Amino acid sequence: MAVGAAAESTLWADCLLPDSERDRSAVFSPLGEARYALGLETIYEGYLVHYGRPRLFAPPDDDTALLLGDYLYAHGVARISALQDVAAVADLAELISLCSQVRAEDSDGDGPLWAATAALLGRAALDEARTALRLHDDPQPLEQAARVEVGGEAVDTALAAHSARRG
Repeated sequence: MAVGAAAESTLWADCLLPDSERDRSAVFSPLGEARYALGLETIYEGYLVHYGRPRLFAPPDDDTALLLGDYLYAHGVARISALQDVAAVADLAELISLCSQVRAEDSDGDGPLWAATAALLGRAALDEARTALRLHDDPQPLEQAARVEVGGEAVDTALAAHSARRG
C-alpha cells in the first residue's frame, strides 16, 4: 500500500513515515477473507488518516490528510471492486458512510462496525446490526455478529489494536 501510494505521487511519498516508524500490522483484515485483506487495510488506513493515528503516513496538514485519506478509501474500494463482488462494495459503502456518522456524533461504535464488516464482508448480513448503530447508537449487535463469525479472541485483538489507533 505505502509503496504503491509513493510511486503514484510525490505528495503521498512525502507523507510516508520513516520506514522504521511504520506499523505494518493488519488490524481488521485477519477477521475476514484473505482476498479482501489489502483492500480492507487500505480503506482502514484512509480512515486512520482522517480520524486517528495512521500506521504508515503522517500528512503535514489537514488538507493533505483529507486528500490522502480519500485517495486511500478510493484505492481500497477499487481493489475490492476488482474482485467483482458487488455485495462487498455495498458493505464498504455502508462502512464508510456509517463511520462518518459515528465520528460526527462522537460515538464509540466504529470498532465493532469495522470488526463486523471485516468478518462478514460481502455477505449482506449486517443490515439490522448497522441500523442499531445508525438509529440507536448501539454497537452491540455488530460486535456480537463479529464474535459469532470469527470468535471473541480475534475480535478482542482487532478492537484493542483499533483502540490504540483511534483518534
